[in-house]
Parts: sequence; structure tokens; C-alpha cells
Amino acid sequence: MDVNHDLRISREAKMRPIEEIGAGLGIPPDQLECYGRHKAKISNAFLDGLEPRPDGKLILVTAMSPPPAGGGKTTTSVGLHDALCLLGKRSLVCLREPSLGPCFGMKGGAAGGGRAQVVPMEDINLHFTGDFHAIAAANNLLAAVIDNYIHHSNELRLDLRRVTWRRVMDMNDRALRALTIGLGGPANGFPRESGFDIVPASEVMAVFCLARSLADLKERFNRMVVGQSRSGAMIRAEEFGVSGAMAVLLKDAFLPNLVQTVENNPALIHGGPFGNIAHGCNSVRATRAALKLADFVVTEAGFGADLGAEKFFDIKCRQAGLTPAAAVVVATLPALRYQGGAAAKRLHQPDLAAVRRGLANLRRHLGNLRDHFGVPCVVAFNRYESDTAEEVALVLRTVGELGVPIASCSHWADGGAGAVALAEAVLREIEAGPADFRFLYPDDLPLLEKAEVIARRIYGAAAVSTNVTIDRQLAKLEELGYGKLPVCIAKTQYSFSTDPDAVGLADGHTLKVREVRLSAGAGFVVMVCGDIMTMPGLPKVPSAIGMDLDQDGRIVGLS
Repeated sequence: MDVNHDLRISREAKMRPIEEIGAGLGIPPDQLECYGRHKAKISNAFLDGLEPRPDGKLILVTAMSPPPAGGGKTTTSVGLHDALCLLGKRSLVCLREPSLGPCFGMKGGAAGGGRAQVVPMEDINLHFTGDFHAIAAANNLLAAVIDNYIHHSNELRLDLRRVTWRRVMDMNDRALRALTIGLGGPANGFPRESGFDIVPASEVMAVFCLARSLADLKERFNRMVVGQSRSGAMIRAEEFGVSGAMAVLLKDAFLPNLVQTVENNPALIHGGPFGNIAHGCNSVRATRAALKLADFVVTEAGFGADLGAEKFFDIKCRQAGLTPAAAVVVATLPALRYQGGAAAKRLHQPDLAAVRRGLANLRRHLGNLRDHFGVPCVVAFNRYESDTAEEVALVLRTVGELGVPIASCSHWADGGAGAVALAEAVLREIEAGPADFRFLYPDDLPLLEKAEVIARRIYGAAAVSTNVTIDRQLAKLEELGYGKLPVCIAKTQYSFSTDPDAVGLADGHTLKVREVRLSAGAGFVVMVCGDIMTMPGLPKVPSAIGMDLDQDGRIVGLS
């Protein structure tokens, strides 16, 4: 495989000036803050004026449980959007911003691929408009102020053993997961244990993506809990008086980013929480703007539907008042082979038996979306050169027997033209009538019971396991009024269970909760399960090893 294929297509794309892309959406040039010729942020004044407009139809792109290389959701989102535009529909795609961690780690970039990608790909995957750096700076400003407060007075009697606010950086670095800080004597503060998370796992990122306005952003910052006092009282960020300063750092970042696809169709890319350790959706600010600017809005949610779609519905839609019209579930033969037990190195080799076993995984995801959330589904069957006629026939027949529309797609190779059948199928589902959308659980269900509902109904688990410490934490959160918050499960993306090697259905497993984190500003409670880490590590051979600059100073090896 040519690792520079996507990069070459991006460079060959005939991009239009970003002012022209904005004009197609009705955005005047003076309401764009341009970052060069092909990237811009949309002004708050313009966004605030959109509110009286009616909303378009919201289409979620999700997937079956993915293989290590990913499931192709971003590529499908872009391809579907381009196809809708080819059909004459006023469409807009909303995506997350890539994190540098996966770009230099194992998964690669997140700008789509082939003929179905957003451009300029190099900029989007590497730094973009600086939003992630601003989020890291805001997070770490609060961390510095907390330790400064402890050093100088600590009038709140903040318990150094129970400071929960951590620093962040946007890189995979397992060595930073657990640290002792403040060493070196009195001038350096008080020694205590701490650590780093990756930026997409931070609560500042979650707040950034769920806030509706700058005022809402500051209010949510104030509500964030950073630790406990000696008496056990929750200490909130508002006590340190820097929510305004954090908002200052995010003033420009909070504006959605406008770019374009290879086919010159508009795209909003904004925010980027991970789907396996956070809520995995782009910003509410961008999504709500898109719904006012277009008749059809395509968005994605991280990893498989058990993680991304569930959190999109139960967290983002619940908080933002969104109602999805339809869902697209991405499936590929490599993903089916992987979920059927094929080795990761053999995913592009024919294996009919593995595909047959892997279809159980796809079947559950489809059932979850239709039966538990009431959202009509279409399967996007992304094709590869290694597909065999026998395997393809099995997939088409099995999905057809479920009564779910399925469309063979070639948008990676053919752009929007390769996803027209998918777009037409999605439009038919939307035109058939409104979705009977519903949340998985009510607000007033206790926190542990919410986790049990997710585990049993979505994951096929037999039970949820905790320990005495976690039970006490949950009881205290209920007592303090946080019991009505939704639950955000942090677990492996490769399995319905907490074991990444338990592919397929993994029926009857136990969801093992290792840690509970309150994200009071974001408005959810995180339950960290299994061995998942909020600061990922690099693989043995990270993607960074293949990246370089050629003799002309151009990037090579970025995919």
C-alpha cells in the first residue's frame, strides 16, 4: 500500500479559496477569519444570527467494532456528503479534529482517505488552526494555578491526596501516566502524585465540544471539580478564578473551522474528544451551526456504535437537544474478518468462515440502533480489492435478511460518485418518516444502573463489576446531586467487552469498572473500564518512524 496515496491526492486537489466555500453557505467574507487561503473560522456574530433558522436533517455515521487500522467512518462521512451534493442536496459534513497522538502512533490521520477526504490534509492532521494547543494551554493553566494556590496558601484545605485535575499533552506518552510532581524543595511547591492525560481525554476538551456559547463555556469551567478538601467537600474550578482566563485562551479556538472536501464541498471540523475514553463527537457549536446552514448534516461518532453512537445519543443529543434522522453503519470485510477471529495480519486475505462469524458483531450493532434508540439504519459496505464474490454475497444476503438497506460503496477510489447508492438509501430512510428516537435510559436512573443498562443492552454483558471504593464514590456523587448525569464508558473499541481480544459478540462477559471520574463541567460521569488508558502509549513501530521531509521540504509518510 502506498502510504503517501492520501497525501498525494490532497496535494493534487484543486482547492477553491475558502471565501468561495463560505459564500456557497451564505457566509459573507467579512464573517470569516482566514488561516491562509484554504482554512477559516466562522465568526461568533454570524453563528449567533443563525439561531432562528429551521434545522436540517442530522445523519450519524457510525460503524461495527473496528479492526486496529480503523473502520472508515470519516472516509464514509466525507463520501456520503459529497454524494448528497452530487444529488443536488444542500449538505454539510461535521467532523472531529485529528489528534497528534494517533497521527504519530498507530491509527494515522483522521481526514478521511483517497478521493473522500477533507483538505488540506497535511494542515488538518498537523496542528490545523491550533485548537488542540489552545485546549491544552487552558487545561494546564488551571493545573498550574491549582499548584500555585497550594504553594501560597491553600485556604480551602485542598487535600493533596485527592487533587483530581491532571495536566495534558497531545501525544501518546505512557511514561507520563503517573508522576510525582513538586520535588526539589520548598521553592518547587508540595510534592504530590499526579500525571498526564492526552488532550482528547481532558474535561476541557469535553466542555469545549458540549458548550453552546462562550458564556456556557465559562459556566461549565466553573462547575468542573478539581479535587476534594480535607473534609471531603468538592472543590470546583470557580474557586481559583481563572475560568475567564481559560476562555480567553479558547476565544479563537471556539470558532468552528471551515474547510472543503477534495470535491470542493464545505466541511466543518471542530473539537476532537476520543470515542473510547471520552464522548467521541465534534463540537455542539459546529453541529448546530451546520443544521442551520444545510438541509442535510453528516456527522460521525468515534469507533463502533457501542461507544460512539451510544455516547452521541445519550450524551451529545441529550445535552444539545439534537434528534438524528438516520444512522449509517460502516462495515468492511477486513472488519468482519477481524471480528470473526482472523489475525490482524491476515485481514486482507479471504476468509469466508471468519466473515460469517463476524457478521454477528454487525448484527448486534444494527439491532442496538434500531431497537434501543429507534434510529433507522443503512449499512455502508465499503469495498476493498481483496473482497471475494462469495464473501460479498454472504454479507449482502445476511444484512438483507435483517431488513436493513445496504449499499456497496467505493468512495475511497471514486469520491462522491462511489457513495451515490448510499446517499439514495439514506434519503429513502429519511423520507419514510421521522425516526422514533429515544435515549437508552432516563436521567433519574442511578449512575450504576445506567452503566448496567448500557452493559446489558448494548454490550451483551451479564453484569457490571465494581469495588467498595467505586461504590462509595458513586454513592457520594448521587448524594451531591450528580446522579442525574449520563454515564460515559471508557473501554476498548475492539470488543463489546473490556477485553480487546474478545472479538465477535463476547456474550455474557462482565464489564469491569476500574475507576470513576466526575466531569461536572462536561455534564457526565466517566467510568473507566478494563485496561483502557486516558494517556495512550505508542506501538512498537509508531507511524512517526515513516514520516519525513523530502529534499524540497515536503512531508512524506503522513497517512
